[in-house]
Amino acid sequence: MKRYNIFYEEHKGLRIMLYETAIQIQQTDFINNEEAVLVMEQIKNGVELFDKHAHSEDRFVFAAIKPYEPAVVDAFEQEHVKDHALGENLAKLLDEFSNAVSDDEKLRNGNLLYKAFIEFMIFNLQYMAKEEDIINKILWRHYTDEDLKSITAGIIANIPPVKMGQFTKWMMRGLSNHEIAGWLKEVKNTAPEFVFESFMQTASEQLNTQRLQLVQEAITEGVMVV
Repeated sequence: MKRYNIFYEEHKGLRIMLYETAIQIQQTDFINNEEAVLVMEQIKNGVELFDKHAHSEDRFVFAAIKPYEPAVVDAFEQEHVKDHALGENLAKLLDEFSNAVSDDEKLRNGNLLYKAFIEFMIFNLQYMAKEEDIINKILWRHYTDEDLKSITAGIIANIPPVKMGQFTKWMMRGLSNHEIAGWLKEVKNTAPEFVFESFMQTASEQLNTQRLQLVQEAITEGVMVV
């Protein structure tokens, strides 16, 4: 029987954020101030999302398994410390870039930013894969899917609206059409109408015309999408 993956949607969103940000950094002309500002803002927002994600995991997910596997929790929390250090290094490099004056300084600092972000990305891709393997197995041994969905609800309730909007944006970009349709159907059936409308607005902003049409058809007519 397929079990509920507490990390699935959010990790898909975080992964595509990493992929798209890496591409944006690689394509940025750091001498061009407008391009540089845009990519620096995306890096800053990305680091903040990972910090919020780690905090939610510490508070809700790891707290749920600590009574059963305290050594595993300690090991993963140490990984969060390393992740935070990588994010702090990116923040320092962003400050240094902001203070760069000459074109040579900007190009040099832009290259350092790219290398540091790749290190951040590789660490987090490996870490998320390890979570989905090790942590999920522990959760499945001790909790039902309904229990895990309650944990997810607690996480969502404690994410500030602005951050929730950012997570939602990336999840829309990272999930398949079928997954988005299922997610939106659940929101439509369980949440207030204004919440569903806000999610549909995000979908219209993040999905291309063809994808959005397929998702809308699946929601209104029950058509399977691929």
